[in-house]
Amino acid sequence: MAKLFLSLSLLLLAHSCLAFQQQNECNIQRINAVEPRQRVESEAGFTEFFDSNDQQFQCAGVDVIRHEIQPQGLLLPSYTNAPILFYVEKGYGIQGMTLPGCPETYEVSQQQFQGRKGGESFQDRHQKIQEFHQGDVVAIPAGAAHWIYNNGQDDLVLIVLLDSTNVANQLDQSHRRFFLAGNSQQGQEQRQQQGRQQTPWGYKGQQGQSLQKGSNNIFQGFDVEVLAEAFNVDRETAEMLRCEDDKRGHIVRVERGLQVVSPRMGREEQSQGQQDRRGRRQGQDNGFEETICSMKVRANIDDVSQADVYNPQAGHCNHLNSFKLPILRLLQLSAERGVLHKNAIVAPYWMMNAHNIIYVTNGNMRMQIVNHEGQAVFDDVIQERQLVVVPQNFAVVKQAGEQGCRWISFRTNDNAMINTLAGRTSAIRALPVDVLTNAYQMSREEAQRLKYNREETVLLSPSSLSRGGRAPRA
Repeated sequence: MAKLFLSLSLLLLAHSCLAFQQQNECNIQRINAVEPRQRVESEAGFTEFFDSNDQQFQCAGVDVIRHEIQPQGLLLPSYTNAPILFYVEKGYGIQGMTLPGCPETYEVSQQQFQGRKGGESFQDRHQKIQEFHQGDVVAIPAGAAHWIYNNGQDDLVLIVLLDSTNVANQLDQSHRRFFLAGNSQQGQEQRQQQGRQQTPWGYKGQQGQSLQKGSNNIFQGFDVEVLAEAFNVDRETAEMLRCEDDKRGHIVRVERGLQVVSPRMGREEQSQGQQDRRGRRQGQDNGFEETICSMKVRANIDDVSQADVYNPQAGHCNHLNSFKLPILRLLQLSAERGVLHKNAIVAPYWMMNAHNIIYVTNGNMRMQIVNHEGQAVFDDVIQERQLVVVPQNFAVVKQAGEQGCRWISFRTNDNAMINTLAGRTSAIRALPVDVLTNAYQMSREEAQRLKYNREETVLLSPSSLSRGGRAPRA
């Protein structure tokens, strides 16, 4: 009990320190819809970076990047000092994540490889591999080494959130990626000579300025003799770990396709795997989800049949929190997939316990964000591939444009909660009529209409808006 109390005290102290460091970062007078500012290109894809020095990112304590991986492209193994939550905007692929102490449950026997290379026998064994596809959200704990491979026919597009101020990060408020392979810095230097703008991997200087350099893999810092001894290999093999002459960048092309131990190795197994995935989506747990080694790290939030909020005239929202995906409790993050039909509106609300990072994947919508001083810090249309951060407790309203709107949002709490200002379950609806009449200097009849004229909850259809007044123009 004493140890538990000490751990909780340290967590509270860490959160207090972060709050003190960030107390001035959220005094925001103006928020802008932003696009990726810089790009790092590689042999088989590229990574785009949003400006982490922007005040809205400093307030939320997060970094956002966008990977685009070509078919047969491999994002090299790496780990970060911050937990990761990524959304699969397009394509599908596989991902491996290594957790210390977990067994290598994917293996192939020597007999299966007999005679493949002139009688040479070969054996492979590794930790579990996860498949993912469009609409999935995947969680990666801080410090967990991981890699991603595009085994599809189309480009794989990932929207990635890194929570740099998470309690799991004991470094400074910058996401740092530690590569286990590759030579990103040399590849960047080569592209800089070709006149292309490059970006660091989330590093910032003491004054917040970006440091224009790439990221070598960590083995380049070790002595070759020490590596040879540690792995019990010859010097030549140890030198290969350093990748000093590798100019391919951080996303490399696997010419003959990646050969890994996977349940999809055969057609029958592939069919069985699809049945298993359908079973998992239906919540058929096998009792082992409580262990970190077998804990689910993926969930799909694009399925309208699983919507948490649904209005056929307005749209729907799918929420993903720690009740649906328990690993999010460890990461202290959650996500939402939102869809608005033409001119539909999300009722004005505020996020009670989290920052909200909104990225538009299709269409556009007008947003208004208001701070504690009653000032509109944002009143504009956010377009496809743009991003806006809504700080905790800032009030916000959204209305889709003529083409409708789809977005993915990440929240900095594993069970993020909203409180609406209009609608059947709103804060205004919960207030007594006399409180409204005195607060707004209106008659009881006007207060009654204010409370009860809106019977929808969160998503409001254009027809209902037209009865209550003119909607803001998107």
